[in-house]
Amino acid sequence: MKLFRKRIRGEDVVLGRYANILVDDWFKRTFGEKHSKRLLQLFLQEVIPDRDIADISYAPQEHVNPFRRKKGIRVDVECTDSDGRRFVVEMQLAPQKFFYERAVYNTSFAVQEQIPQGQQTYDFPEVYFIGVMNFALHRGGRVRYSYTIREEVTDELMTDRVKYIFLELPNSVPLWQRAEASVLDKFCYAMYMMPSLTDRPAELEAEIFKLLFDFAEIANFAPRERIKYINDMTTKRDLHNQIEYARDEGREQGREEAMKIIAQNMQDMGMSMEDIKKATGVSL
Repeated sequence: MKLFRKRIRGEDVVLGRYANILVDDWFKRTFGEKHSKRLLQLFLQEVIPDRDIADISYAPQEHVNPFRRKKGIRVDVECTDSDGRRFVVEMQLAPQKFFYERAVYNTSFAVQEQIPQGQQTYDFPEVYFIGVMNFALHRGGRVRYSYTIREEVTDELMTDRVKYIFLELPNSVPLWQRAEASVLDKFCYAMYMMPSLTDRPAELEAEIFKLLFDFAEIANFAPRERIKYINDMTTKRDLHNQIEYARDEGREQGREEAMKIIAQNMQDMGMSMEDIKKATGVSL
């Protein structure tokens, strides 16, 4: 197995065969670029097996709020299929307060953009929010959790046009080799465990897995991408150490204040405000 080494800040940084594709730019590189269109299509088909997703086209990732001083958004990946259905795919590395509420807010932009100006009806194609979570809220549960808008007592469906799907990646680890494991269970396992794998497991032979491992293999990165990835992983490790230290110190000094200091350091490094919010939980 080829290892990649680079000396940064006086330390030798050693990477394995496959990249951590759950980190910001590398998640977008895996699912959100023209070369990864086929992989995203196959992924969505596994996430939503009751819909035929024949083709997809990428949509803008940035949405401006038409109301002054109100928050716009930038999503990780967004696309539409040939039937006009809209898919918003977001990666979340760590638990965040109001994550479900954030999903509702982000989906609202995709809903608004489905209705042309002058249209008198509110008949719009389905909108799906798909949250890929590097943590589990349901311990020992399944990987896929799906939510719709329903009546509180009768469970009557109010509308089938807006749906929320969350994939809890850690829950895939005990599931993926079971006989009843789905392709999605195995795919989530591969995403979650990718940096620690040395080869593609023999069980993962379908096209969706071949594409995923091909995009994640560091040897396939362009030289500039490889250097950027090594730098990103070094920064991620440093920030992880800072956050863990802040959690310990936070018992005495106040975790929120410590996180603000880390957020300022991240801003000084040139990281985007949205990425800083994701990593620290500090509000914009």
